[in-house]
Amino acid sequence: MMKANNLSQNIPERLALLRGEIKRNAIDYLMMPHTDEFGSEYLPPHAEHLMWITGFTGSSGAAVISEDSAMVMTDGRYTIQLKQQVDESLFKLCDMGAITVADWLAFNCPAHAVVGYDPKLYTKKQIETTIEKTKDKNLVFKALDYNLISKIWVDQPLPPVGLAELFPDRIAGATSLQKRQSIAAQLSGEKIDACVITVSDSICWLLNVRGSDIDYNPLVLSYLILNQDASVDWFVNDQKIPDTVRAALGDDIRLHPFENFADAVRGLKGVIQYDDARSSIWVYNLLVEAGVEIVMGKDPCIMPKACKTPEEQLSIKQAHIRDGVALTRFLFWFEAQDLSGGHVTELLVEEKLEEFRRANRTYRGPSFSTIAGWADHGAIVHYRATPESNKVIQGNSFLLLDSGGQYEYGTTDITRTIVVGDVTPEMKDRYTRVLKGHIALANAKFSPETLGSSLDNLARQPLIDEGLNFMHGTGHGVGCFLAVHEESTSISPRSQSPFRTGMLVSNEPGYYLEGAFGIRHENLILCQEDSETGQYYFETVTVVPFDLRGIDWELMTEAETEWLENYHRHVLETLTPFLDEIELQWLQNTLFPEPEREKTEEEIAFSYSAYD
Repeated sequence: MMKANNLSQNIPERLALLRGEIKRNAIDYLMMPHTDEFGSEYLPPHAEHLMWITGFTGSSGAAVISEDSAMVMTDGRYTIQLKQQVDESLFKLCDMGAITVADWLAFNCPAHAVVGYDPKLYTKKQIETTIEKTKDKNLVFKALDYNLISKIWVDQPLPPVGLAELFPDRIAGATSLQKRQSIAAQLSGEKIDACVITVSDSICWLLNVRGSDIDYNPLVLSYLILNQDASVDWFVNDQKIPDTVRAALGDDIRLHPFENFADAVRGLKGVIQYDDARSSIWVYNLLVEAGVEIVMGKDPCIMPKACKTPEEQLSIKQAHIRDGVALTRFLFWFEAQDLSGGHVTELLVEEKLEEFRRANRTYRGPSFSTIAGWADHGAIVHYRATPESNKVIQGNSFLLLDSGGQYEYGTTDITRTIVVGDVTPEMKDRYTRVLKGHIALANAKFSPETLGSSLDNLARQPLIDEGLNFMHGTGHGVGCFLAVHEESTSISPRSQSPFRTGMLVSNEPGYYLEGAFGIRHENLILCQEDSETGQYYFETVTVVPFDLRGIDWELMTEAETEWLENYHRHVLETLTPFLDEIELQWLQNTLFPEPEREKTEEEIAFSYSAYD
């Protein structure tokens, strides 16, 4: 079981200190989200406020704390993890799928209560929505002058100063100047003088740079102002910018100390665009102080960043070939293990997979924390093995392996559900229904007006037919050597955004039976346009085999079986030049097995020794 981390031992004392700050600041409740001032999903250590005060390590969550009560919530990906990590004698646990923070405040707060928040951690839209939902209570929302948890976190780490690097123009498909000129022309056409951008991957995309400030995503944490003349003022810690990068940026990218951002915003003139859904209300308040005319508008980098150029698409495919080689070699290694010995564990699986990825010189690190969930751990959607939770892989069940890599010019994200031993007919049924949903989405043909919510139903229908479902979205955007969770469109019941050609998203339906097993089948897919019909379709770029042993073939239609065979032929043809003779023979026999025959003693001995 993945129990509370070591931080949890001091949480009662920390809550007591925080409640002292709550009292000193004359507030009744404190709202605390899981994010930083840049709206990040994966946080640098100094910004892990929610984890520090609750013990919860998931990447999505929020807390509300008062002098005599505390609540913490997360979404469906982390509900099991929340129960395992958070002390329920200290916090009431809530499900974000059922209620929001605003709902909780509206139900639990007395009228006219004062609710404090760090204005750098909430967008204007979030605060306005919360005020609207709680208006019957006439709550007072107070923007605090400092983060209360940072005030009591005496050994809080310092902000990161990871080095920035250039992202090649030939891979990006456009220079930074071309990108800036294109967006500046839009601003000029709308008579906007400048745009404030605070989303880290937008800034990295716009400047054709990448960074190393946080784990998993190659980002430079910074702020930026894009001016109508296509010049920018970049507010970034000077230690992050090597001389080579500084020289390549050019004179129209002006560097400023990060701490000068607030004064620079206060000094702006004219008409300024601000994204009220992505930039903090702290930035908005600075613009109000400046007395400028504020125009609300979506971060102008979001859409062009999501629509990958032909050069980016080629690079992405190359990264997936490299990843396919690593995953296939891992699967070969795993298949060769004698699991009766009890030496193969979740952590060993994670370690070996990383080893195979590291063998490629272009590999830069994982794109997120690997999920290697054996049996019931696979039902924890975002499980992370620890020395305390580490299970031996032995017996009969599924190993759910969700992982990804950052390669020099591409980001991968893949899940495979691996069969170990003999699984039950129920498990095969669920495995097959999830696969059928995956294939239905991979095969989709749709108009440019089709929303992500409509496509989402394709992936769920085989499960829904049996009264089953899964509690997460089916697909998220993925960057090009950027964020593994990138904003573009999405595939989920709530998605109201259409697709555009070049968007890279995941295709990952799943099924989870708490306390028993988990299943997920995930590939990345590129949205393409049929030049003859104008319809959109998906091109699958992941090249890793599925485990055929989990399939109930009686549930598969002829068309689904044909898709799977064609996909596996593509995998085999693509990976053949990069595998040695033994690996290639194993892959071919696995994907297109010959009629069963008994193995010779020599073959059995070899299979277990090949990757010892």
